[in-house]
Amino acid sequence: MRFKIFFCFLFIMPMGNVFSQGANDDLRVGAECVDGYIDLLRGKKVGVVANQASLIGKRHLVDSLISLGLELRAIYCPEHGFRGDAEAGAKINSSIDPKTSLPIISLYGSNKKPKAEEFKGNDIVVFDLQDVGTRFYTYISTLHYVMEACAEHNIPLIVLDRPNPNASYIDGAVLKDSSLVSFVGMHPVPIVYGMTIGEYAKMINGEYWLGTSNNRVIGEKGNLKCELTIIPIENYNHNMDYDLPIAPSPNLKTPLSILCYPSLCFFEGTPVSVGRGTECPFEIVGYPEYNDTSFSFTPKVIKGVSDNPPYKNIKCYGESDMVIENCISSKAKGEVSLSVLIKMYNAYPNKDKFFQNFFDKLSGTKDLKLQVRKGMQEKDIRKTWAKDIEEFKQVRKKYLIYD
Repeated sequence: MRFKIFFCFLFIMPMGNVFSQGANDDLRVGAECVDGYIDLLRGKKVGVVANQASLIGKRHLVDSLISLGLELRAIYCPEHGFRGDAEAGAKINSSIDPKTSLPIISLYGSNKKPKAEEFKGNDIVVFDLQDVGTRFYTYISTLHYVMEACAEHNIPLIVLDRPNPNASYIDGAVLKDSSLVSFVGMHPVPIVYGMTIGEYAKMINGEYWLGTSNNRVIGEKGNLKCELTIIPIENYNHNMDYDLPIAPSPNLKTPLSILCYPSLCFFEGTPVSVGRGTECPFEIVGYPEYNDTSFSFTPKVIKGVSDNPPYKNIKCYGESDMVIENCISSKAKGEVSLSVLIKMYNAYPNKDKFFQNFFDKLSGTKDLKLQVRKGMQEKDIRKTWAKDIEEFKQVRKKYLIYD
């Protein structure tokens, strides 16, 4: 099965202004490298997996491809929708894009994997989603299902690579328990895996994760491979600071929220709010009964962002500065923070109800909640991940594109 990488030379044409990256002015994302993939699309019916962050400069990828005279057949959108205006877990309906009249097919809810009748009319598919580098961010699960559908129908896939803002470190428990496989964790990788989505696509292919038993069994080798082309990022490395030009999803609004996300998403499996329904989601934590009342917030409905946030219209008390300082410090050390989780658990009045069923799927292990309950220190919990992380790093090394 062929695998190709095209290195980027910026295709100069009137496609909107290229956004400023500050210190990253020389960086060019895969979508901007039009000369690396346009000839692969000419004369073909093209499916596009995209959302609001799929931009070439300030112009949407879909609009740009149409302006080049290419025949687009359908748009496939992940969680949060094509325009990125649906909150996490919201039902996404298929529809028609009013600007282009193209059908928009949801790849979320009951239709996570494209159906044959929705997909086999494509001659080729382009995938362009902005990842944030954590196992529970669902765009890598969408990537898996798109790759599998392409492999089943012999449709080539082009992945337009984008920087991972959390690519500088690797940490967290590796998912090894097949009973915890879900849309927020499909593969045996740590919480933070230190790869771009293009590199991750190579790993899905190379480790034969496609075509397994309903994608549920960790360690089972599948029987499918996708014909894959990666359009890499120009002038990029994993340690580069990169602020996304547009929010990748409604509740990751700022570079700070993206930085904190790997350490705070655990709380989605607890009674603790991460600030959905406020102006700073994934930068704060709290709940109504928290014992320190010096900081408070009240979640409200924010249309298209948080339509039904936890503790809607109820005043919560919690932590802000401590959360931010801790997450920044942890990332600088190359770690996922556990100290905020431990602190909120110790403060919670009804500890038997702190860890909910979803927590194990997010953490990727049934051990973490038990370790926190036993009062293990963060450094000792981290030691239990070390062997699996080192083994993953050896697997990861085979698929890296960037220094």
